Amino acid sequence: MKFLFHLLVRLCFRFRSYHAEVLNSPGPLLLIPNHTSWLDWMFLIVCLRDNWRFVTSSTTAQKSWLHRLIMLNRHTFPVDTTSPYAVKRMAEYLAGGGKLVLFAEGRLSRTGTLMKLFDGTGFLIYKTKAKVITAYVRGASVLPYSPNPNAKRFFPRVTLHFSDLLVAPGLDGHSTSQARATLTAWLRDQLVRQQFEVEMDFGAKNLFAAVAETARQKPGFQVLEDVSLQPLTYRTLMVGAEVMASVLQDRLAADARVGLLLPNVNAMPVAILGLWSLGKVPAILNFSTGTAGMLACAKLAGLKQVITSRLFLERARLNADDFTRAGLELLYLEDVRANISSARKFFALLRYQLRLPAVGRSLAAGDTTAVVIFTSGSEGVPKGVELTHGNILANIRQILAVTDLTDRDRLFNCLPLFHSFGLGVGTLLPLVRGLYVFLYPSPLHYRLVPALIYDRNCTIFASTNTFLNGYARKAHPYDFSSLRYLFAAAEKLQEATSLTWSQKYGVRILEGYGATECAPCVSLNTPLEPLNGSVGRFLPGMEHKLEPVEGVAKGGRLFVRGPNVMKGYLNSDANATFQALNGWYDTGDIVSVDAGGYLHVLGRMKRFAKVSGEMVSLTAVEDALAGAFPHYGLRCQVAVITRPDEDKGEALVAISNEPRLTLDEIRTAIKAQGLSNLNVPRELRVVPDIPKLGTGKLNYRELQAQIIGGKTI
Repeated sequence: MKFLFHLLVRLCFRFRSYHAEVLNSPGPLLLIPNHTSWLDWMFLIVCLRDNWRFVTSSTTAQKSWLHRLIMLNRHTFPVDTTSPYAVKRMAEYLAGGGKLVLFAEGRLSRTGTLMKLFDGTGFLIYKTKAKVITAYVRGASVLPYSPNPNAKRFFPRVTLHFSDLLVAPGLDGHSTSQARATLTAWLRDQLVRQQFEVEMDFGAKNLFAAVAETARQKPGFQVLEDVSLQPLTYRTLMVGAEVMASVLQDRLAADARVGLLLPNVNAMPVAILGLWSLGKVPAILNFSTGTAGMLACAKLAGLKQVITSRLFLERARLNADDFTRAGLELLYLEDVRANISSARKFFALLRYQLRLPAVGRSLAAGDTTAVVIFTSGSEGVPKGVELTHGNILANIRQILAVTDLTDRDRLFNCLPLFHSFGLGVGTLLPLVRGLYVFLYPSPLHYRLVPALIYDRNCTIFASTNTFLNGYARKAHPYDFSSLRYLFAAAEKLQEATSLTWSQKYGVRILEGYGATECAPCVSLNTPLEPLNGSVGRFLPGMEHKLEPVEGVAKGGRLFVRGPNVMKGYLNSDANATFQALNGWYDTGDIVSVDAGGYLHVLGRMKRFAKVSGEMVSLTAVEDALAGAFPHYGLRCQVAVITRPDEDKGEALVAISNEPRLTLDEIRTAIKAQGLSNLNVPRELRVVPDIPKLGTGKLNYRELQAQIIGGKTI
C-alpha cells in the first residue's frame, strides 16, 4: 500500500521529500507538521517507517466509513480529544520510546498558513522530554477541498521538508502552565522559521521571477487598480512590463541605475518590472523633498536618466528645466505610450503566452541590487539604500510566514512608493503573494482615502500614526468595516490613536517596526501574537543584540542582522561604517526586549536628551502628551525638541499647533502619566503647522531649524 501511495504522489504531485533521514532517530519523538490539506497524511506516510503512528481523533473517526478507514488502522494512535486523559495516553506511549505524528493545529488551516497551536502540545513536550521534528508541507494548500479560500489546482507540485532533530529548551523552575505556554510558543517559532527558510531556499530568487510565477498561476486575476479605475490583471501587468521594456531598451543608457519619478499609479510597478527585465536598477526619487533634494539624491546615485510623466510634473508643480539643467535626461511615459504599436503589443503577448524569455538581459540573482531607496532625512542628509532582490523577497516571506493573508484579501496602499514601507509591504508583497492592491497617490486626502477603502471593500490597510489621526477626524464610522488587518509603522503609534480607532471603528491597529535599511520590516504584531504597547516580535530569520547606553537602565541600542538587511549605502562614509559591522545594522533606536520576545521602542538615540545627567526620552514625553487635550480636538499636536541649557545641559521645548494650549496644561498631563519633572518642557512655542515628511513622520530637522535656528515661527 505504501508503494502505491508513493507512486501516486510522485506521478500526480511530482512529490519529493527533503532531509527524511532524520526520521530514523530513536524515540521518543514527536513529528509536528503544518496541516493545509486532506492529503497531508499521505505525503507524510510515504516517508515514515511502520514504527510511526498518527495521532487521530476517535470521535471524528465515527463520522463515516471513509473516516474510519483512514483514522482507525495500524498506522494511527486514536485518542478521545474530549477526554482529559488523551494527553496522558500520548505521554505514556512516548515514554516507551514511541514516535508520534501530531497535527498541533488540531484542524485544517482555514487560511492556508499556520494557525494557532494547541498548548497541549507544549505540555506533552514538557512532560515527556521528547525530541521534536517539524515538517513543512509546501504546495498542498491549493489542493481542491482544502478549506481555505485560496485558488485551487488539481495537481500542484508538493514537497515535504523535515527539520533537524530539535531539543526543547529546559524550563527548570517554571510552573506547568508557564512551561506549556513557553514550549508551545517555541514550537510555533520553529515551524514559522522552517517555512521561511524553505521558501527562501526553494522559492524564486528575484522579484521579477517571483511576480512572474504568481502571474502564471493566476493570469486573469485583477491585481492592480489606481485612481483611473482601470484594473490590471496579471496578464496585462506582465505584458505591459514587456512592452515598456521593449520601448525603453533602445533609449536607456548603459548605466545600471535609472531614476523613477512617479506617484502611486499602475504605471509605477509596470515601469519597475520593465526595468528589472532589462537588468536595470530603479532609483526611486522622493518628490516630497522638493527639486533640490531630488537632484542631490540623483547625484548620489549617479543618475543620468529619469522616467517620469509630463502630467505628474505639472500636477506636482515641478519644473522639468531644473532637471535638464542638472544634466538629467527625462524620459516621459507619454512618449513611451506613443511608441507602442499594436504589433509590439501582439508580440509581447505572444512571448508571454509562450513563456519566452523576457526582453534584455537574463534576470538578476538574489544578491544583486533591486532598488535604491532614499531615507527620509528626518534627522540628517538622506542616504541611498541598496536593497537586493533577496533582501526584499526575504522580508516579504518573513511577513507571509507570520500573517494569514489569503487570495480574497484586498490591500489599499496610499503610502508613497519612494518609501520602503509603501514599496515593499504596500506593493511588492501583494504582487508576489497574489493579492489585489489599490494604489492611491496621496495619504493626505483624509476624506477620500476612507471613502475609497469602503468603496473598494479593502481588507488590508497600512499607514502611519500621523495619517491615521487624519483619517479618524474625517471618516465615517462605517468606512473601515471591511478591514481585517490595519498595520501601522514608520513612526510610533500613540495610545490615543489606537484607542480612537478601537472605539470609533472597531479596528485593532497592529503596530510594527522597521527601517528602510531592513526592507523595511523588523518586527510585527499579529492577531495570533499581539501585545499592546509593543511593536511585536522579531520576524523569522532576524538576529538582534542590544548595546548598553549610558543613562538607560532598561534596554539598549538595537543592532539587527538578517537576510532582509540591506546590501549597503551609496554614501561612502555611511557604507564604510555599515560594512565594518559585518552584517549588523545599527538602528539607532533604544529598545527593550521582554521575556516573550516582544520589542518595545523607547526612542531614537538622537531623540534622547541629557537633562541634569539623566537620559530623557523625547518620544516618551510626546507619547504622554498625545491625546491628552481632547477638548482641543484631534488636530492638536505636540512635538518635543531640545535646546542647550547652561544649568542642566539640555532643556525640553514643546512645539504645538494649538494656540490655546498652555505650559501648565502640558505640565499637568506629563505628571498625570507618572513622569518626573525632568520630562517637563521648559518652554512652549506655537507654530501654524508642524512640518512633516512625505511619509507622515514629523520633520524634526526642519522643526529644530525653525525654532532653535531662528527661522520663522
